[in-house]
Amino acid sequence: MVVPEVMAEARTLRVSLWVSAATAAGALIVGLLSGTRIIVFDGAYMGIGLVLSGISLKASSASAGGPTRRFPFGRDALTPLVVLIQGIAVAATLLVAAGDAVLVIRDGGSPVSPTIIAIYGAVTAAIGFVVAWWMRRSAPDSDLVGAEIAQWRAGAILSVMMLVGAAVALVLQRFGLDDVALYVDPALVLLACLVLAYIPIGLIRAGLNELLEGAPSKELDAAITAAVQVVRHEYGLQEPLVRSGKVGRKLYVEVDFVVAGSDWNVAQEDAVRRAVLTALEPLGLDVWAYVALTASPELFE
Repeated sequence: MVVPEVMAEARTLRVSLWVSAATAAGALIVGLLSGTRIIVFDGAYMGIGLVLSGISLKASSASAGGPTRRFPFGRDALTPLVVLIQGIAVAATLLVAAGDAVLVIRDGGSPVSPTIIAIYGAVTAAIGFVVAWWMRRSAPDSDLVGAEIAQWRAGAILSVMMLVGAAVALVLQRFGLDDVALYVDPALVLLACLVLAYIPIGLIRAGLNELLEGAPSKELDAAITAAVQVVRHEYGLQEPLVRSGKVGRKLYVEVDFVVAGSDWNVAQEDAVRRAVLTALEPLGLDVWAYVALTASPELFE
């Protein structure tokens, strides 16, 4: 059965896909007709986001399929893999755009229409912030949606910078500095690349961390620790060894308690396991928990 979180994730990604398609097409048309590089760059950025949205949607569907004969542990690793791909794609887009801007500056700049940039920037900034806000409300716990939100926010920030650049170009032209205004367009692209650099860095770091089975975020780790401590106090157990890792919506948790073997039986051990699983349920993830009670700590150290 498909859980509500997965359904919300898929619905949100579909909306992002269609809005990206419409916005990217409009950006490329306006940018090419006006000869404005910053708008062409924005359209290309959204075009890549469109492809990545489609990949995210496919990954969401595959991950929701659960374990199969070929993939007995499911395909949740697709989520961090797609996040990593998104980070690399965004980084490549920024590098190509920055290189093009440098070449334009070297060749003497390019003329632009501040009015077109201002109108375009205002419209796309509004779209970007509204879509990011709606997506966060629709699927707050989805890593795939989180990566999409990062792209929409980055695009919105870029649009705000276009507004600022348009204002600068108007001021320069009003004071007769048309030769200087020629550099506004490529300078905006360079500045945008610098400002947006944190987006791919964050995506790449997050994707690699999950693919390499790194520790979960500090917030999630604290929640796991708190849940285990509740069970520990309830059953009067010693401080356990806790290991955890997150891959997509799947959360792996291993909890090992050292006990006096003669004081515990299988039924009591099962009760501790169930208590840990119950304590982790509020996290809203697909929890795969291994809970062991042993009198021989060397077995898990």
